[in-house]
Amino acid sequence: MSATLHPRTNEPKMSTVVLESVLTCPHCGFAKQETMPTDACQFFYECGNCGTVLRPKPGDCCVFCSYGSVSCPPIQQYKDCCNPD
Repeated sequence: MSATLHPRTNEPKMSTVVLESVLTCPHCGFAKQETMPTDACQFFYECGNCGTVLRPKPGDCCVFCSYGSVSCPPIQQYKDCCNPD
C-alpha cells in the first residue's frame, strides 16, 4: 500500500505534526532550527546571518514551505494554511 501524497507538495501525509523546521537562507546559506506557528502563516523571516528578509516563493503559503526542511503544520495536515476552515 502506497502513502497518500499531498497534491501540492508531493510529500507523504504525516501521522504526527512536526513543529520544528530548519530554515535555510537562499542568499547566504545560513540555517537555523525554528519552531513553526500552528495558528498562523509566517510570511516574513529575517536571516540571523545576513539580515535578508525572506518571503514565501510564489505558490507557497509561508517561509517554512519555501525555505524550511519541513512544510508548515497546516500543509502537513492537508489543510489550507491561510484558511484553516
